[in-house]
Amino acid sequence: MDYTYHEIAKMIDHSLLTPTLTDQQMEEGCRVALEYDVASVCIKPYYLKRCAELLSGSTVVPSTVIGFPHGGHATSVKVAETERALADGGRELDMVVNIGKVLSGDWDFVCRDIQAVVERAHEAGARVKVIFENCYLEEEHKIRLCEICGQVRADWVKTSTGYGSGGATIEDLKLMCSHVPAHVQVKAAGGVRSFDRLLEVRALGVTRVGATRTVEILEECKRRLAAGTSPAAG
Repeated sequence: MDYTYHEIAKMIDHSLLTPTLTDQQMEEGCRVALEYDVASVCIKPYYLKRCAELLSGSTVVPSTVIGFPHGGHATSVKVAETERALADGGRELDMVVNIGKVLSGDWDFVCRDIQAVVERAHEAGARVKVIFENCYLEEEHKIRLCEICGQVRADWVKTSTGYGSGGATIEDLKLMCSHVPAHVQVKAAGGVRSFDRLLEVRALGVTRVGATRTVEILEECKRRLAAGTSPAAG
């Protein structure tokens, strides 16, 4: 085996962003994340403070979203969301680019928008994942966004919100991994629903995945490790 349980678990951002999740379901989700010792819980912004309380003292990081899910918020609003999230205990923030501005080719705006959130988060010691929503973009847009994220020193680039018309594809992940500088990591979101899929994207260089099927993925990881078996073919 070329992985340990800890290495796999610490790739997973346990996603609790579905609009219909109740407070009870989000609290239960935080406890699942603690039980499985994942990387982070990415939760709806209003519940972040409670999430941070539940995760306090653990190695699971409280995180939330900025400008979610469409990225069309004014930059000042994204910064205000960032400040609120930081005050509520957020240590990682997943922000959505302004998709319309990307498609318009207004790269100065796009750069300033991302940089404003990254700088404010970094001042507080938090990290930022920049969501592209690749399903709406052409290859040239994705490459330029990778370059901008490297320039402003974002911590991750991320494929999708999970709420667009498509999620993480192997082609997009290869493209992103090949166009980000060494200080920027890659996160896959949308479509990583099995342990084998997680291993597949890990082999490309992906360091984080957004997952709602955390329990199924990590239980399969445990079974494989206990049995000493290799991943399924294909």
